[in-house]
This record gives sequence, C-alpha cells and structure tokens, in this order.
Amino acid sequence: MFAAELISTIIPPLKTSDSVRKALERMSEFKLYHLPIVNETQFLGLVSEDELIEIRDQDTPIGSLSLTIINPFVFEDSHIYDVIRLFNQLQLSLVPVLDHQKNYLGVVSINNLLEYTANTYAVKEPGGIIVLSISNRNNSLAHMAQIVEADNAQILSSYVSSFPDSTRLEITLKINKTELSGIISSFERYNYEVKAVFNNTQNDDGSADRFNSFMNYLNV
Repeated sequence: MFAAELISTIIPPLKTSDSVRKALERMSEFKLYHLPIVNETQFLGLVSEDELIEIRDQDTPIGSLSLTIINPFVFEDSHIYDVIRLFNQLQLSLVPVLDHQKNYLGVVSINNLLEYTANTYAVKEPGGIIVLSISNRNNSLAHMAQIVEADNAQILSSYVSSFPDSTRLEITLKINKTELSGIISSFERYNYEVKAVFNNTQNDDGSADRFNSFMNYLNV
C-alpha cells in the first residue's frame, strides 16, 4: 500500500491568506489538530491548533503570523509504514503527501489510516482473537496456521509485537470462528503460551476494536 492510495479527497488545505478563524473552524469541522498550508501547489508546512488558539485576533491571516511551522511529508510512492512512522513520531493528525517535484497532492488523515488498519487486520470480519507469547526462535506462522486449520478454521490476519531487552514475542491471530477451545487446547499441547483470548460476539460499531488494532499496530 502506497501513500497516494490513502489520500483524503475531502480535506482542503489552507492558504496563507486564510484567517486564523477559518483555520480553527476547518480543524473543528474535520476533527483535526493540524492542517497543511499550501499556495498553489507548494506545500509550506503544517500549522497546529495549539498555536492558533493563542492568537487573540482571529481575523489575522495565518501568513502574517510568526508560527512554528513544521514540515513533515511523505512522497506519493512511500510505503504505508513510513506514513505510520510520522504519525507516531510527531503525534500528527494528518500527513501531507507530495509528488517527487514537491507538489502537494493531499493528506492522509488519521481516519484514513484507521480504515486501512481495520481492513488489513480483518477487524470487520467476525471471529475470535488468540494472543500467544513465544520465544523468537519459535516464530513459525506456518506451524500456527497448521494448528488452526486442523480445527477447520483459518487465520484472517496476524501481527507480531516485540519487546525491548526480551527474547519473547507476542503473536496476535485473528481467526474466522469464535469457538476457540479446540484451537487453544492444540496450541497448549504444542507448548505455546496462550496469553489472552477474545471471542466477544456482541454487536457494536467496531470502534473499540479498530482503535485497539491501530494502537497495537503502531507498537509492532
């Protein structure tokens, strides 16, 4: 997945002639705390809500202010991991995307990224989740898949979390069934440590699952 494929088409950039009031209203409308400043196709940087709310005269054009403008961006063919890295490192609510001539193309918003994560990790699909704690020498997804498939189930998605100064890994498996007792027994029989199991089938809007999946994803 490339950055250009996740560009939002509904978030317009600011111009230097736009007022502080307009910038804050737009941030409120899209529930963001950063917005890009663009003149023509030239990306000038990101302005933050924290600075703008300190401006007394909200009719002041943002181009006339002395603001701390940050200049993070990714190129259109950057991998989604590069986008996630910027979100995480700089605590951004959006990431600008440029072409290789440094022309502004648009932004990837946090909502775009959440939707991508939900699709990638089969969050919307019914099923259960098993979290395994294993040695980094025993990280064989093929063997885990065999155990799951022996119970007439399939792994819909998986991800690995590592920990500083530890040889242990945490493997999270999303499986296409909610009755997991047979699979759990099989993992334990093969000396896998089953750390947690989630098989809640109650109906909800999925927002908690999307959030938890995204936060775990950032920690991979």
